[in-house]
Amino acid sequence: MNAAPEPTESRVLVRTEGGLGRLTLNRPRALNALDLGMILELSAALDAWENDPDIDIVLLDGAGERGLCAGGDVRGLYEQIRAGDAEATGEFFRAEYALNARIAEYPAQFVVFADGITMGGGIGLAGHAAVRVVTERSALAMPETRIGFTPDVGGTWLLAHAPGRLGEYFALTGASMDAGDAIYAGLADHLVPSDRLDDLRDALVTRADPATPTELVLLFDETPPPSRAAAAREWIDDAFAAETVAEIVERLRGRGEPEASATADVLGELSPTALTVTLEAVRRARGLPDLRSALAQEYGLVLWFATTQPDLPEGIRAQLVDKDRSPRWQPAALADVGGDAAASALAYVPPVPLWT
Repeated sequence: MNAAPEPTESRVLVRTEGGLGRLTLNRPRALNALDLGMILELSAALDAWENDPDIDIVLLDGAGERGLCAGGDVRGLYEQIRAGDAEATGEFFRAEYALNARIAEYPAQFVVFADGITMGGGIGLAGHAAVRVVTERSALAMPETRIGFTPDVGGTWLLAHAPGRLGEYFALTGASMDAGDAIYAGLADHLVPSDRLDDLRDALVTRADPATPTELVLLFDETPPPSRAAAAREWIDDAFAAETVAEIVERLRGRGEPEASATADVLGELSPTALTVTLEAVRRARGLPDLRSALAQEYGLVLWFATTQPDLPEGIRAQLVDKDRSPRWQPAALADVGGDAAASALAYVPPVPLWT
């Protein structure tokens, strides 16, 4: 008789310790990348704790030492697009965005340890929390343009409110932020050394009433290093204030800083369609009233990309499937992107609305 298989450990660890609700993304081999099941598990835990008077702080962290969350299940998205399964794609994004909004609006204080890699969907979990902790090994980014896509999970909302034109810079290039950059740009609040995170977790459990999470974090935080992005504001603000992506590239080429020229090179490798739409998305997000409005705008954009644009599956193929790093964008040049591309993308109405 064959022995029964051992149960598979959940991809989200859910437990309570005193007044602390703990959520740990538990998929370390995949850098805790999110799939639909994980999103639903996180949402169910928040449902259970929302009206629990004993839970007044929720802590989200990631298993392993490499990162909180590398993003969403992009390979799964690739398979859905190839199969023409638009409903499955829409279901994933509706669940994910509902969770992003839920974190921002949650009645208990929501604390996130964005230790290590925190990108894409990881920003959707960390960026909207009440208390956002980074460490000396944190690397935050919205790298969607690198796969022919556009920042989502409320990323355009966060980046639209970064100082100067850093929002356009980080959205278009997908560049990584260290702790100093993330705090300066408004995507994080406190730097705590990674070797003090266990002590901070313990303090959140054993806190003396009425200590708030912010007060406890301040016992462990350190001054972040100077932001490299802040030091580059002169050329970033000048170039990324241009009206179009082509003009941004032209201004970058005209600057004397080596970093500006290197940034122009990066933009030259990315999807012209994704860059054009992303630039307009960030700028429109600045005029939106709240996170939910930005998520609704992003929802329309991601489904426009997933259902109508060849660059998204091509970008995933080149980066994550075949890994040849040689995407064939359609169109391949900024000059060939239609003048109404961004307006067309932003006008797209998904068959199933995000908010009902």
